[in-house]
Amino acid sequence: AEWSSSPFQQLSGVTQTCATKAVGWDNVAYFCYPFTVDMFYTQEDEGVFPYSLPQWPVLYFEVLSLDFWQRYRVEGYGSLVLPTSPGVHTLTIPTWRPVGLGPVAEMRRFFIGGSPELEDLTYIRIPSTFKGKRLSRFGFRTETTGSVTFRLCCLQQSRAFLENSALRQRMQSVLDRLGGFSQQSSVYNVLEAFQRARRRMQEARESLPQDLISTSASAL
Repeated sequence: AEWSSSPFQQLSGVTQTCATKAVGWDNVAYFCYPFTVDMFYTQEDEGVFPYSLPQWPVLYFEVLSLDFWQRYRVEGYGSLVLPTSPGVHTLTIPTWRPVGLGPVAEMRRFFIGGSPELEDLTYIRIPSTFKGKRLSRFGFRTETTGSVTFRLCCLQQSRAFLENSALRQRMQSVLDRLGGFSQQSSVYNVLEAFQRARRRMQEARESLPQDLISTSASAL
């Protein structure tokens, strides 16, 4: 409930079909499928303690294969938590797929196509319908299948960032002004001390007897 998006935002998509290329011992497909997602985070009850950390958005993905006879198979599922820091991130996520019971299911998958699938993609992590404290996947058979590499360019914008920046600028300007005032005050203090010393000399000169001043002047 903390994350929202524009009603016109597309939150799911399907890539193009891509032929694989042998790289070493692996078959690699370069999809190069660009996508853009804008998410908005709204935090409520900021004063409530203890503060709860936000749950970052999760990207779920499914890999399918299509052969010459247009038979498709599920090759893997995976999930990716979007990076919490801005910048460019390259993440490689391992995938897995459900496995049927016995060799007949695998033979059917190989010759006919089709395979066990997840009805709810959130089952990759925590199902959306799960309400308990402990999630058990006992008896759910899977096998690892490969990996998918994502290159993500993340950008974060926040009003708090602007407020902190403006606060730093204001503090810098205040420090600059204080620095200018301190320089002016130091110069003013020196001039004031000089004026006080000059006045004391004049007062001392006026308090001396006139004959002493004339005698000292003639001696000079």
